[in-house]
Amino acid sequence: MFLHSHPYEPFLFENATKLIVGTLPPPRFTVGDLKEGDVNFCYGSKDGQLWPILNSIFDLDLLFETTQKAIEQRKSFLKQRRIGICDIVESAERDKIDASDLGMQNIKLRNILGYLEKYTAIDTLIFTGGNSKNGPEYFFRKHLKDHGVFFKNISDVVPRIHEFVHPTTLKKIRTVSLTAPSGAANRAVGSLELYKKMKDENPLFNTVDFRILQYKEYF
Repeated sequence: MFLHSHPYEPFLFENATKLIVGTLPPPRFTVGDLKEGDVNFCYGSKDGQLWPILNSIFDLDLLFETTQKAIEQRKSFLKQRRIGICDIVESAERDKIDASDLGMQNIKLRNILGYLEKYTAIDTLIFTGGNSKNGPEYFFRKHLKDHGVFFKNISDVVPRIHEFVHPTTLKKIRTVSLTAPSGAANRAVGSLELYKKMKDENPLFNTVDFRILQYKEYF
């Protein structure tokens, strides 16, 4: 059994207004066996699409390499845009060593509500995935239920939007469940009617282009 623990502490700071919430980076980040092109930071997998998407939206000229400069570029961008990162899974066990959300067992969650109580400027959570089993929204729903907090549906159109009231600060916080920035989610993107329509209009349009349009609205 492999203990897949999160290798990074939450990236949080006082004036953050948005919080990216995912699950866990691939196991190689836990053991420090990075691939060429990985960045040793949140969402740094060379196979992931979050940073390439943000790079395109904001024209960041990011480095995609295993260097300190690449890390600092990302931290600087997040601080400038007042975006924090706090994945919801602290650790999980796996029979098979891979990055599948479904493969996680004996899952320990982070106390997101506790962080929101401390960093009170945050008014939006951005989930890097939806409510499929062991996705970030799925776990957050469980987290809220454990604390007796109601999760109100605002829009069921992808990306789904919900809101809740923090039980201590009484602040209303919105959540947005984006299409996951991973290759595994491409099939789900391809099944969306909006994507099919845009693909028909422009055959060169692809799943990354679709995410760029979606993410741009919320970042």
